Amino acid sequence: MPASDGADRNAGHGGSPHTPSDSTGHLVPAYRTKLLEEIDLAEMSALTPAERRARLERVLGHIISREGPVLATQDRALLIRRVVDEALGLGVLEPLLEDGSITEIMVNGPDQIFVERGGHVERVPVRFASEEQLMQTIERIVSTVNRRVDEANPMVDARLPTGERVNVIIPPLSLTGATLTIRRFPRAYTLHELIGLGTLDEHILALLSGFVRARFNLIVSGGTGSGKTTLLNAMSALIPESERIITVEDAAELQLQQQHVIRLETRPANVEGRGQVTVRDLVRNSLRMRPDRIIVGEVRGGETLDMLQAMSTGHDGSLATVHANSAEDALMRLQTLASMSEVEVPFAALQDQINSAVDVIIQLARLADGSRKIVEISLLASHGRETFQIATLSRFAARPMSADGRVHGTFEHLPVAARVADRLYLAGEPVPAAFGVARSADQLATRDAV
Repeated sequence: MPASDGADRNAGHGGSPHTPSDSTGHLVPAYRTKLLEEIDLAEMSALTPAERRARLERVLGHIISREGPVLATQDRALLIRRVVDEALGLGVLEPLLEDGSITEIMVNGPDQIFVERGGHVERVPVRFASEEQLMQTIERIVSTVNRRVDEANPMVDARLPTGERVNVIIPPLSLTGATLTIRRFPRAYTLHELIGLGTLDEHILALLSGFVRARFNLIVSGGTGSGKTTLLNAMSALIPESERIITVEDAAELQLQQQHVIRLETRPANVEGRGQVTVRDLVRNSLRMRPDRIIVGEVRGGETLDMLQAMSTGHDGSLATVHANSAEDALMRLQTLASMSEVEVPFAALQDQINSAVDVIIQLARLADGSRKIVEISLLASHGRETFQIATLSRFAARPMSADGRVHGTFEHLPVAARVADRLYLAGEPVPAAFGVARSADQLATRDAV
């Protein structure tokens, strides 16, 4: 799985050629002030972003030529770039946002900036000039989504218009100073690309293709940064073009390619504490929109019960993700989340709901080398109010890490239950030969009850 759901894997782990140095950083505040003194803001507002940047670069070049200092060509260009970035954009973060190999930017106060590149976290040699400059950048970011951050509202979680997910937490909650985390908008990968990255193999692709087209209800499970959204997005491409798809997300990341897609996204409360729209609100509303498929980016609360009810009452073929570290944990977490609804439902009844709604759990993991893999595909084999039982269909058998620092291993495939094979057959989907069909109970790799 690509790093953090969207990294280009051809990036090295050292500094990027786009990562700026800090040799001219001390000059930026003064020249930003000089630049703002010489420009006409009213005139600038009539220009396009590209024209504004070109105008500012030209004016600043004249200022440096007139007042100094004398700089090497590279340092002069870097200073102009950084001052204009401060005036128009996000300052020292602008080059990092333009670096396609960076998937996460983590600012821990003004003096520490880390990035994730190729699945590895590294510190970059840039810093904000002061806590005030960092706060100005944060305020500029949150203002684009009509939010504010201050002592009364010290936490903000939002998605920028350009797609990046942003989290801000400031003092007094953060003892290390203002903290900013930017998660890049993930590139849409195809399942064939994920095969090339080692996330799955051709046999798993064939099995997942059959599951999606035969309208199995699928849960994609995994820990933080394991690639759930990337896999969900790739699998959605298997949905027939003729179907009406509704996606529900807390922060919109899915990039479906079909024509008939309705994208729904939650909305936080405004500064007066009103106007919030939750995932549960959107899931409930989506049921009134005549969906063929419902895709929930991640279930985190009471909306889980609504999703399970939808899956078991005619909206089969739906997909969702859940944060869990194993297939067994995913089932228990679904049960716990469903119980968070304001409707009091006995745990036994929730077991019944999950057993009737969920067909398959796809477990992802981020391994020690930063790679993402489907480590297990499990069939939910229990029925009614039985204790959860799962039958493993595929698993990744890892070998000890090699000298090249990579995790190697093989995907093992196990027989598919006859009832599942029959359902695939009736939908016109074959069981991949690598799996085969289990015609007796002892052929199934059924786990102990969860």
